[in-house]
Amino acid sequence: MDSSVIARARRIDWRALVRRPARTTTLLTLLCTVLALVIAVPAVVPNFAVRLGSFVETFRPWLGLAIPPVLIFAVVRRSPAVLASALLASLVWLEVFAGWSGEQAYDIEVVQHNVSDTHSDPTALARELLARQAELIALEEVTPAAREKIRGVLEDVYPHHAHVGTVDLWSRRPLTEVRPVAIRPPGIEEGWERGLRATAHLPQGNTAVYVAHLPSVRFRATGFGTDLRDASVELLGEALAKEPLERVLLLGDLNSTIDDRGLDPVLDHLEAPTERFAFSWPSSLPVARIDQVLARGAHVVRVRTLPDTGSDHLPIVARIKF
Repeated sequence: MDSSVIARARRIDWRALVRRPARTTTLLTLLCTVLALVIAVPAVVPNFAVRLGSFVETFRPWLGLAIPPVLIFAVVRRSPAVLASALLASLVWLEVFAGWSGEQAYDIEVVQHNVSDTHSDPTALARELLARQAELIALEEVTPAAREKIRGVLEDVYPHHAHVGTVDLWSRRPLTEVRPVAIRPPGIEEGWERGLRATAHLPQGNTAVYVAHLPSVRFRATGFGTDLRDASVELLGEALAKEPLERVLLLGDLNSTIDDRGLDPVLDHLEAPTERFAFSWPSSLPVARIDQVLARGAHVVRVRTLPDTGSDHLPIVARIKF
């Protein structure tokens, strides 16, 4: 091969090697800067059409997985720009997700659990929930047959019970003013009942307790399918806006994380816990907490998951301070 050709090839390879790290550095710096912005202010991601904003917010804590590889690259390549942007993204993630104020005083514990309408052993499940000795237990996807088996375990300790459709509330204290909550969105057939409201006569004062199971979200070719859930959230928000009692608790499978803007009509009236972990779904490999306990006139000071009961959701237990 002609020596001039070899020399030209070497020059081309050398220039590519020079340019590629610079291009990679620029791209990674930009990536981390955008990542920090999205973690801090996810509302910058638009939510029209494919509901990309809701999708990003649902899995927002997982955005942090992109940071460690970039940090490694920055150290290996000795790139101050990439290192600075990666550290910025790390600090933003820690500020949003890593805060914990330690153990706090609380008045009651409540349990929230989607038990799955195909659960093979509701009796064993009820025994596991009973062991927690919570003040209130809210359940979703309860079939009539499962309800009777659960009743056989819980009714001695939780003599007060309310249910509407497939959602149940069990209480140690009296429940009055029980009624359905109309959260069935347009497009879902008649007979779909997944919301109830009751007044729980707690030692801390009468408290309106809502139990809700919002429509599922689906991944479709057209995007993140939240339409039915969002319509149901609007209806639930309207019901909460009309609630006269000062103290309110909402327990349910909301098919939404507290970061998802789709939940805003409810969060306009209730306070979310600061805890963003305690992932409850799916039980085999939890990636998001779509089971929620929200409050008004009270604070949810701690949220944790309980061991797997055989459902596709993990139960969560929340501590409430009035």
